Amino acid sequence: MATAVMTSLDTKSPAASRGMSDIRIRNLFIIPTILFLIVFNIFPLIYSLGYSFTDFRASSNAPANFVGLRNYRELLNDPFIWANFAITAKYVIISVSGQVIVGFGTAMLLNRDIPLKGLLTTLLLLPMMLSMAVVGLFWKLLYDPSFGIINYALGLGSFEWLSNPDMALYAVAITDIWMWSPFVMLLSLAGLSAVPKHLYEAAAIDRAGPFYTFFRITLPLVAPILMIAIIFRTMEAFKTFDLAYILTSQPTTEVISIRLYKMAFQEWQTGRSCALAYIVLIMVLAITNIYVKYLNKVKER
Repeated sequence: MATAVMTSLDTKSPAASRGMSDIRIRNLFIIPTILFLIVFNIFPLIYSLGYSFTDFRASSNAPANFVGLRNYRELLNDPFIWANFAITAKYVIISVSGQVIVGFGTAMLLNRDIPLKGLLTTLLLLPMMLSMAVVGLFWKLLYDPSFGIINYALGLGSFEWLSNPDMALYAVAITDIWMWSPFVMLLSLAGLSAVPKHLYEAAAIDRAGPFYTFFRITLPLVAPILMIAIIFRTMEAFKTFDLAYILTSQPTTEVISIRLYKMAFQEWQTGRSCALAYIVLIMVLAITNIYVKYLNKVKER
């Protein structure tokens, strides 16, 4: 039968002629992938975890001495590290909120019959396909106070975006919003297209207004996939490095990833930087766990 599930190899296939079973073929593809992940993902994690309990410096030939939890205690008691975390938290809130508002709003506009919808959607997805370095250099030119188009378009004259300590972080967040709002838009479009049309027809028969329809039908049904987009973008925004490092060097934009980079590759405090990396990892996992619990509650409604 056409609907029957194939549980064994075709006896006439080349694989069967060589005596290869289904399980052997499956393992032939899966085992190399698992080994690759172990070597390039899990092993460095375990290796760096060991270094986080030492005073090791990559720039020195001195042996690594075990110091226990000293690196973690010093980092957690360092006010400058907490200042970096505060900058990162501010950046994450501004960036992710902007991406959700712009991305979901754009998806709402595209979720209708409009001319050249496919082409327009493809063009809107282009920013997220670009390299982070290219986007950083491109927006650095746009923010330039002498010939940048942003100041010209807004009539701000020679306003300093990237050298202004109060505006630099917002400038980086705006760039991130421009680049990754299409990601939220794409997921939102998938959620909006899955909303049953008969719900809107029933709401129209009951003479429900647009606000009632949005908050009672659209938003509750799209909320789970929107939460998934927020989870992914929060994790990425918390680890952001490229844009902030390329665009500006202001102390007010020194997110935790830049602090980690300086500690590891400029100050050569390898042991402490490994400890800081694990603190960041634990925080990202904790935030993600909160989001996932809230996502499960949203799905249960």
